[in-house]
Amino acid sequence: MDVISRYFEAFNAGNVDGMLACLTDDVAHHVNEGQVRIGKDLFAAFCAHMNRCYAENLTDMVIMASKDGTRAAAEYTVNGTYLQTDDGLLEATGQTYQLPAGSFFDIREGRIARVTTYYNLADWIRQVSA
Repeated sequence: MDVISRYFEAFNAGNVDGMLACLTDDVAHHVNEGQVRIGKDLFAAFCAHMNRCYAENLTDMVIMASKDGTRAAAEYTVNGTYLQTDDGLLEATGQTYQLPAGSFFDIREGRIARVTTYYNLADWIRQVSA
C-alpha cells in the first residue's frame, strides 16, 4: 500500500513532515503503553519527543492491506539507540536495542486516519538494562 510505504520511508529518513503528509488532519495515534493522541499537532509533538530520546531505523518491513484498502498492517524490526533519558524510564547511555514491532492503520481517502503501534516494552527494558 503506497501511503504506508511512504510513511515508513519518511520515518526512516527522519522526515517528520513527510510522515505528516501521509496523515489525515484528525489522525488518531494510539501509542504503545500510552494515551491516544488526536490530530497532526500532537503527532508532530510525539515525533519530536521520540527523535530527541531515540534514533531508530525500521528493517524487515512487511506491509499487508485489506482488499478494500481501508485497513493495513506492517510488521518490522526496530533497530534503535537510546539517546536521552525518557521520562519514567531507565537512564540513557547510548544503549542499542532491536525489537520486533507492528503497526496497524485505518486508511481514509488515501491518507492514514489511525496509527496503532505495538512492541514489547519489557523486552526493550531488558535490552537497555543489559
